[in-house]
Amino acid sequence: MPYLKSLQEAVQPFTKTVGRDILAKNPKTLQLNITRKCNLACKHCHVACSPARSEDMEMRTAERAMQILKEWDFTTLDITGGAPEMSGVYRYLIDTAASMDKKIMSRSNLTIFNEDGYRDLPEFLKERKVEIVASLPFYEEVKTDKVRGIGVFHDSIEVLQRLCALGYGRDEELQLNLVYNPSGAMIPAGQDELEAIYRTKLKDEYDIDFNNLFSMTNSPIGRFGEWLDRSGNMDRYLTRLCDAFNPATVDELMCLDTLSVDYDGSVYDCDFNLALGMSIAGPHKTIFDIEKEDLIGRKIRTMNHCYTCTAGSGSS
Repeated sequence: MPYLKSLQEAVQPFTKTVGRDILAKNPKTLQLNITRKCNLACKHCHVACSPARSEDMEMRTAERAMQILKEWDFTTLDITGGAPEMSGVYRYLIDTAASMDKKIMSRSNLTIFNEDGYRDLPEFLKERKVEIVASLPFYEEVKTDKVRGIGVFHDSIEVLQRLCALGYGRDEELQLNLVYNPSGAMIPAGQDELEAIYRTKLKDEYDIDFNNLFSMTNSPIGRFGEWLDRSGNMDRYLTRLCDAFNPATVDELMCLDTLSVDYDGSVYDCDFNLALGMSIAGPHKTIFDIEKEDLIGRKIRTMNHCYTCTAGSGSS
């Protein structure tokens, strides 16, 4: 990762800005990054997923993850990727977690539901009351396609209309949340303001309803980090993130009560650390050897990409 040097040197270390260790709480969310397979190759993807990738979680790893979900104090299963729907263990994970009456979140790029082999998934998710967290970088075609590829906005709108017809975003048991990403090296505007615009635009123009909009700052790693470094924008972007540091966000960071697990069972504090290969602190590094006692009160590993989640009103 050639951009790591410029990432670390662009601004003062994140640990110095925070001024203290960040310690984990009792974890409540088990996040599984189950595959690098994806039907898209988005410019901001921090794990560099694409149709050319083949990494996928094995069943033995999925079974161990479900054992942990059942036996520890996790209340939520958060499934991501890649396009997690393309994983061979996707349906198994959802069916198993649903049988435990756990809250299930599935992150989606939406367009996968238009492809052969996946068209029945909206009904599958509805039956199990899975919360869908769907990426829609913008409410206009040009900016969305700029980030994700030509035709993605049209496909996404078509899928959102299908989901709404099934009750998503309308039935309180069928949660549909959207995710906004800036199209460049900028910090998002206020989440409430953006949500109001999204809600009006999508309803008026496409009759789409949703529950919440999550505004996500692009992390300076993965494909986006490579672009920042290559284009000479890393210093400017990190300075912008650092200058917008909000200490009030630190005690609400997602990593505090989340355990992030990669497709091979490796364990991380968050999905961004996963992308960088920054494994969890301590001697146990996988779900096959980690113990519940390893998690509570552990020191969260940080680096300058952590400014992403502490800029402005926060990003996690």
